[in-house]
Amino acid sequence: MLYRYGTDGNGKLIKKAVVYTKTEHFITNKKIDPDALQIVNRLRDAGFTAYVVGGAVRDLLVGNVPKDFDIVTDATPSKIKRIFRNSRIIGRRFRLVHVVFGSKIFEVSTFRSNVEGSVGNDFGTIEQDVLRRDFTMNALYYDPHLEQIIDYVGGVRDIKKHILRPVIPLDTIFVDDPVRMLRAVKYSATTDAKMTFNLRHKIKQSASLLGQVSPSRITEELLKIINNVHASRIFSEAIETDVFMYILPSVSAMLYERKNIEVSFIKNMEKLDQLNQKDPQARLGKKLYYLIYDFVTTLTDWKKEIQGKYSASELYAKTWTECRNFVLPMNPQRRELEYAVKSVMNSLGVSIRIQPKK
Repeated sequence: MLYRYGTDGNGKLIKKAVVYTKTEHFITNKKIDPDALQIVNRLRDAGFTAYVVGGAVRDLLVGNVPKDFDIVTDATPSKIKRIFRNSRIIGRRFRLVHVVFGSKIFEVSTFRSNVEGSVGNDFGTIEQDVLRRDFTMNALYYDPHLEQIIDYVGGVRDIKKHILRPVIPLDTIFVDDPVRMLRAVKYSATTDAKMTFNLRHKIKQSASLLGQVSPSRITEELLKIINNVHASRIFSEAIETDVFMYILPSVSAMLYERKNIEVSFIKNMEKLDQLNQKDPQARLGKKLYYLIYDFVTTLTDWKKEIQGKYSASELYAKTWTECRNFVLPMNPQRRELEYAVKSVMNSLGVSIRIQPKK
């Protein structure tokens, strides 16, 4: 084990970070996306520092396969853009760079300062940047050149102990960005990490802040959950921490009013887990099927409706409208929600033609 040293306010030499070598963390560059490695190497060749950061390092340490490889560097966005012709600068205030390799997009950000807290946009140093990261397990920097993990906040220790611990102070972490509560729930479920008592308590206290988040951000986070192989565990944890009622209020109300449905709902989420494991690229409509199934069954007596006065197309129109409101504020693609509604109705005996995905 190695250490990085720095100086305190009095100029005294102190340990700043623990450095884990390859023999201690067991991550190999073979597990890093080769295009991500290329980005890091080209930044280094241009004279800059660059690391793989955040979720990818966490996933590699816990044995999961990373979905994304984010990179952080001391190069500014304009300099990154000059190095990579296959890139674009995004964001009006918080500017970062997307480097594109075919269908893959890599997010490359510049070290940010924490002078303005965890949401400021001034460039800074790695020592400042780490204090803006949400949880210790996401605040790890991997150097592919030296094959080392740089740990300023005890993230490796917390991963080994299965503890989810915030980096940002609890009195500001969720005020600055309420979506961090959703991420806490997700990380706890997917890494088998127990929230500290104070963290769990703060989430329950702050859950209502999610009501201020835009539908587009809620949709983005919910789609990540729906595509996750641990969706059932994530939703169960969201229910336990009172987060669920603010991200899917109508679903939450249904589970509260009909206790017998909660068991069925979780079983359907477990079926969603199985689908994600078996066919992670399955269309979204197949996954939304499990989210809306229990709700659709409560709308009417479907055996009577099949013989009733409404045509299948009229029943579909009514059911689609109900389901559209049911999943709010999430706003999935219309085609995919239509597929899910028609699939559920078909399973309940109403014959509806399903448009194939183009």
